Amino acid sequence: MAHVIVTGGAGFIGSHLCARLCADGHRVTCFDNLDDFYDPAIKQDNLQQLHQHPSAAGQLTFYQGDIRDLDTLQQLFQAEPIDAIIHLAARAGVRPSIEQTLLYGDINVQGTLNLLECCRQYHVQQFVFGSSSSVYGARRQGPFAETDDVSMPVSPYAATKRAGELFCHTYAHLYAMRIACLRFFTVYGPGQRPDLAIHKFARLMSQGEALPVYGDGSSQRDYTYVDDIVDGIVRAWSWLQQGPTDQGICEIFNLGGSHPVQLRDLIHLLESALGHQANLDWQPMQPGDVPITCADVKKSQTVLGFDPQIDIETGLQHFAAWFLPRVSSVSTP
Repeated sequence: MAHVIVTGGAGFIGSHLCARLCADGHRVTCFDNLDDFYDPAIKQDNLQQLHQHPSAAGQLTFYQGDIRDLDTLQQLFQAEPIDAIIHLAARAGVRPSIEQTLLYGDINVQGTLNLLECCRQYHVQQFVFGSSSSVYGARRQGPFAETDDVSMPVSPYAATKRAGELFCHTYAHLYAMRIACLRFFTVYGPGQRPDLAIHKFARLMSQGEALPVYGDGSSQRDYTYVDDIVDGIVRAWSWLQQGPTDQGICEIFNLGGSHPVQLRDLIHLLESALGHQANLDWQPMQPGDVPITCADVKKSQTVLGFDPQIDIETGLQHFAAWFLPRVSSVSTP
């Protein structure tokens, strides 16, 4: 049984991952600052559900803290031995990063560097970093491979994620750390953050409000179901454990579904899953947005055994089954 720290563990992906790790028999410390980027009550609800998980008793601990606070992190690392860090905490979102670039740099770059430095100081070798498909920039054709040039990010958020990858490479090279950088492609599913497109669209459709659609609806995203992402994270960590402990390594892996969906088609599928008609409000393309994301997952399949199971139609049905009862409970007097 390993002891794993999951940063951002009360968030969307993090809470799903903590539940999976507990179910696999590991001790998990869920580290999160419960910030107000979106309603903190959502993370509190995630934590409540985590503590009620059948496998969580005696295995799950919540630690509230900020990855920018090096003193707090050092106290955490000093408290007891840690086998691995799975670092998902970040200030998310492409468009907000344009308005708050300094904040994004502070959290996503300095926070990641703080964690790597603590791993160096306290001899934690295994580190999984949650990166993003946004590092690929404004490409117009897919699929995107890990060997592609990522030197031209088009948003501060993307730049911070690429910076995190570079620091991971440096620490692996200098301090024999074993690191996997995972580029997530548009994660969705039950519990999705309210600011992300599928959840935002579902909320607006259920309220009879207009959906802001940026561009002509032809932009494409490689939507990836959250359980498939969690499986990829667990597989990447397992892969890190298999190598020699005296050799550093830093590898990048795409985690995506490899089947991009046009925005207009996503809206039609969501209408069908929810049983609501969408009222579209067409808007110009936004700065920082990219025309397409599409993961080449051959490396992840070969090295990690990554094999996404949930297609977009099935995934949206799962999302709707989670979302619709919540809308009903809110609207009921």
